[in-house]
Amino acid sequence: MEPWFARRSVGELLPGDHAWFSYADQEEHDHVIGAFLRDGLAGSDKVIYITDAGPQDLPDLRARYRLEPETYLRSGQLAILPQAETCLTRGVFDPARMTTTLREVLDRAETERFRGVRVTVDMTWAFRQESGRDGILECEARVDAAISPSTMAMAICQVDARSCTPEELTALKERHEVLVGADPYFNDGVLSITPTFHPRGLRLSGELDGARHAVFGESLRKVVDRGGEVHLDLADLRFIDLGALSMMAGAAMHLGARVVLDNPSIHLTDVVELVSSRLLPWLEIGDGEAR
Repeated sequence: MEPWFARRSVGELLPGDHAWFSYADQEEHDHVIGAFLRDGLAGSDKVIYITDAGPQDLPDLRARYRLEPETYLRSGQLAILPQAETCLTRGVFDPARMTTTLREVLDRAETERFRGVRVTVDMTWAFRQESGRDGILECEARVDAAISPSTMAMAICQVDARSCTPEELTALKERHEVLVGADPYFNDGVLSITPTFHPRGLRLSGELDGARHAVFGESLRKVVDRGGEVHLDLADLRFIDLGALSMMAGAAMHLGARVVLDNPSIHLTDVVELVSSRLLPWLEIGDGEAR
């Protein structure tokens, strides 16, 4: 039986969520983790990042959100905890030490009267340790025991998918009940537009009609302006009008490359193939699955 997972965007995470996030490049990492940090700092959450990176290396805070990490470090709202002081005992990965540190942080946050606590740690480095996968699995179980009962804490455990085997990724994923991904660029209850990274593009859900051409065009430009082939995942798109198809073709002309429509319905495939063969030769029906 396939394990059950709740899928949430960053903005939908709840207290008690111990979420799993695997990324395959820096763009995807910074997009998701940057939003997680931003949401906490812009609110009243204590934000803990277990990392050896410095404040200047935190994803997107300055460039995208115009937040100065040093300001929050001085106030105590942001804490950057080095791995050596948090996760290692005599240079060896120690899951017990990490979870002891985590529990201490949660206890202090309650006395400091923060609204909530956000914790994130990238576990990729731990694969290079002697204990490797077994140590990480033990750590994840301990973190889950600390976070899941909480009414104020949430956590994202990160790993670079390029550093793990498929079997390792599956084993780690199954230690979490929540999978976290990017926030939508737009969602009004009728249409949702969410960035995807592998392949790069957008996931469209709901109905794309004339009233939503402007927001679709804005979202499409964010992807097109970075260059390269663009994929649009249409698996959950129930309706699209010809005007939106024309916008897709215009984006393809601007790219000098194809816009690939992945996972369209049978009806939508028939419409696209009929129209694109005459008017929109730059659109291509694909079969990829974006993430």
